[in-house]
Amino acid sequence: MKKLAVFVISLLRAWLVLGGEAGPSPLTLREAEERALRSHPKITVAELAFLVAKEAVTDARSPMFPSITGSATVVGADGDNTRIAAGGLNNPVIYDRGAFGLGMSWQLFDFGRTANLLDSAKLHARAEEKAIAATRAQIRMLVDAAYYTVLQGGAVLRVARQAVDTRQIFRDQVAVLTTNQLKSELDLSFADSSLAEARVLVSRAGNEERAAQARLAALLGERTGRDFMLLDESDQATGTADVESLIMLALANRPELVRLRLDHDSAGKFAQAERALNYPTITALGAAGVIPEHGPKLPDNYLAGGFNLSLPIFTGLHNRAKVRTAELRVQAVEQTLIEEENNVIRDVRVTWLTVNNAVEQEGLTAKLLETADRAAALADAKYRAGATSIAELAQAQMNQTAA
Repeated sequence: MKKLAVFVISLLRAWLVLGGEAGPSPLTLREAEERALRSHPKITVAELAFLVAKEAVTDARSPMFPSITGSATVVGADGDNTRIAAGGLNNPVIYDRGAFGLGMSWQLFDFGRTANLLDSAKLHARAEEKAIAATRAQIRMLVDAAYYTVLQGGAVLRVARQAVDTRQIFRDQVAVLTTNQLKSELDLSFADSSLAEARVLVSRAGNEERAAQARLAALLGERTGRDFMLLDESDQATGTADVESLIMLALANRPELVRLRLDHDSAGKFAQAERALNYPTITALGAAGVIPEHGPKLPDNYLAGGFNLSLPIFTGLHNRAKVRTAELRVQAVEQTLIEEENNVIRDVRVTWLTVNNAVEQEGLTAKLLETADRAAALADAKYRAGATSIAELAQAQMNQTAA
């Protein structure tokens, strides 16, 4: 009978693990980061922006190649021919005809405008590529923060529950002593108040832990609202005294700074391209085709070619405005870069101070906890011996929970 009971219990355990009420599987920090990096929409948006920037490079390169256009025309005129007399300076003749052919246009020289536009597009594409790295780093940072916030909330919740258990036992003991008229109703009231305070702490800590779980779930793309069982893999924290080297490293490698520098160079190339609007452009033109149906004054085919020089003389200050706009954008990107560098320097210094302060506080908190435990134990012993009041014991318990 005993063997049968053991066998049934083993089957129940196996069912719970394999398909029954199995709890959540442990989630490491690296696994959480990888899940977020695979599924977070911001990363997808950054990747799509990079693809758009690559297409812009192709578009900027297109003027370097000839443009060929096919056309087919069927025209009927009133009589043998018709002349258009109004609407322009020219006086074209229109003949009855049906023709098809090809037209070619190839920009040969534009004082580097197309080349600068192409360089600007390439630099912008590289900047968008760095934006992907910046977005991934930001998501990883947010996941790390949410992960450790959940661990912190769980730790606080465990402490609060321990406080409730301890104070519940103490309250029950005081209640028995009060019933036997060994303690007063005031003592029982203090014990009830201390227990209620611990329960409030449990409620608050539980809510904060669930909120942290929700933030982590959102980063991981989880919509079911389930909780994660996290593993605390943090090593012993160590401080560093070389903050200047960390600042130099951040200024050189932070992807958002690299992106802004590339955007600054891209804006500079675009400004050079806009200045070339004031210079002439040379274009090669050509046309060829056949005229199967035509009047007696037209040949059976046609072929023509030539060059066109275009020189902007006056554009109503349009080109000047475009050049000025591009130059102002360069200055704006430069100032944005300076501001972001200042922010990075600030963040590194603040983080360096926070890490070193956390290392220092870890040792101080350990001593504080040791002192609080000793004070609580002493206050409890004195209270049981009748040498102190319950108010002093309650204060010692509060100090112990806080520590």
